[in-house]
Amino acid sequence: MEATAPTSGAGANGSLAAAARAQVGPPTNPMATALLTDQYQFSMAYAYWKAGKHADRAVFDLYFRKNPFGGEFTVFAGLEECVRFIANFKFTEDEISFLKSVMPMCEDSFFDYLRGIDCSDVEVYSIPEGSVVFPKVPLMRIEGPVAVVQLLETPFVNLINYASLVTTNAARHRHVAGKSKVLMEFGLRRAQGPDGAISASKYCFMGGFDATSNVLAGHLFGIPLRGTHSHAYVSSYMSLTEIPDRTLRNKDGSKICKDFVSLVQEWLHKVQAVDSLSSVFGDTNQSELAAFASYALAFPSSFLALVDTYDVMRSGIPNFCAVALALHDLGYKASGIRLDSGDLAYLSIEARKVFQAIEKEFNIPCFGKMIITASNDLNEETIDALNKQGHEVDAFGIGTYLVTCYSQAALGCVFKLVEINSRPRIKLSEDVAKVSIPCKKRCFRLYGKEGYPLVDIMIRESEPSPKAGERILCRHPFLESKRAYVVPQHVEELLQCYWPGSSNKPRAELPSLEKIRSRCMQQLEKLRPDHIRRLNPTPYKVSVSGKLYEFIHYLWLNEAPVGELQ
Repeated sequence: MEATAPTSGAGANGSLAAAARAQVGPPTNPMATALLTDQYQFSMAYAYWKAGKHADRAVFDLYFRKNPFGGEFTVFAGLEECVRFIANFKFTEDEISFLKSVMPMCEDSFFDYLRGIDCSDVEVYSIPEGSVVFPKVPLMRIEGPVAVVQLLETPFVNLINYASLVTTNAARHRHVAGKSKVLMEFGLRRAQGPDGAISASKYCFMGGFDATSNVLAGHLFGIPLRGTHSHAYVSSYMSLTEIPDRTLRNKDGSKICKDFVSLVQEWLHKVQAVDSLSSVFGDTNQSELAAFASYALAFPSSFLALVDTYDVMRSGIPNFCAVALALHDLGYKASGIRLDSGDLAYLSIEARKVFQAIEKEFNIPCFGKMIITASNDLNEETIDALNKQGHEVDAFGIGTYLVTCYSQAALGCVFKLVEINSRPRIKLSEDVAKVSIPCKKRCFRLYGKEGYPLVDIMIRESEPSPKAGERILCRHPFLESKRAYVVPQHVEELLQCYWPGSSNKPRAELPSLEKIRSRCMQQLEKLRPDHIRRLNPTPYKVSVSGKLYEFIHYLWLNEAPVGELQ
């Protein structure tokens, strides 16, 4: 979406909203409508309207309080879906009728008000999607009529919460697996319903995964698809006689092999006769061999076999090698194997030894580099354990623990009022972690000499921007003794305008999913290694300016009631 400068005026607002809807398209999930909110948002909207406060100009911050999974970083995701939501925010007559039925105490004029509202007077400022983010720093700042913005709270939190959580989970898996490994998301069957599965596929790709098994996600988002076959396919065969058409044309099309199955059997005998493998290989399961041969006839250019249906080393590996060698005779190159059970470290190492032995015995270039894929309820911890043991796995297929975010149920995003009619507001609590940071703010990331980010700082909108080379006092929002001076080598402003409403500000571009994925990977590479390590990561510093610190505590004391001792 190109940056555009809107015109002002009520009529222009309507045409701008229509143009924006056409540019960004509808929400991915058709259930993301104006009714997708909590009931109390409508109750508050009516109360605002009843009191004549519904048009008061409000500013809300959307942020989270603690990084997930015991780590010290989070990846922000879900922005595009929020922009799609507000671009299409409008109540239908059917929705108005339903609201009337569940809110009979409300005046008819209120529903006339609801009929007329959209988000043409709402402004949304956000950190770019795919960015690494930290607690307390606003991911998004939403400005507009208080009743309208209140109705956006629940859908925005919903669209950001899981998206950021699963993207972070994917990024953590990518970090522990390393850059060289292929990561595939296999979570469709275990995800929380179709919408959860689609979101998981999209955001796991954003967080660094390479492919998905989810065909619909591939269609919707252009994510590469990967998949092999199941144990059911292997066990569905009983013998080699079940393969009716055994012909296979050479890859270059020059001739036809009339009996591919016989060629496979010849190679199996040769493999079993190799001295270095005689202690490993014996008689193999012939129904498995039939399944492999049949699958290779269907997919000769991308043959990848699941080898653990019966016995990996005694049957699956030799059967695969026989089929792969037969394919090689015809000019094809098999892709590799998938392990879905057993000791993955040991089996991958033993399989690699076999492939290397066959490469040497039969002078087949690159046979020893055959791709080994592992699946079977993998997670961040099991991949870390495999790395410590040593293994020969090239690709991981990860499902349940990835898409369900098994180790953490939710990110815990919140949506807090920080200003209304240009008057800063604060939410107090006995739990200091739940005290909000008031007023409309600008947010910056300060970078040090080595190129790593040092600290994020929030300042009041009226304050001058921090500059590279200048000495800046950074203070903890609530703890007086925690403070430090920073002289940044580079300063990055975090919040950009993605929905300008009726203002004349240009709208930032919504990049493609591939570009967001690249941003995520680049952002993680910029972080200091101790911030992203799995064990005892160093917390990243989030601060406020000296002036904002003083204002927070002034407002705190001003709003907190003074107790009286009896």
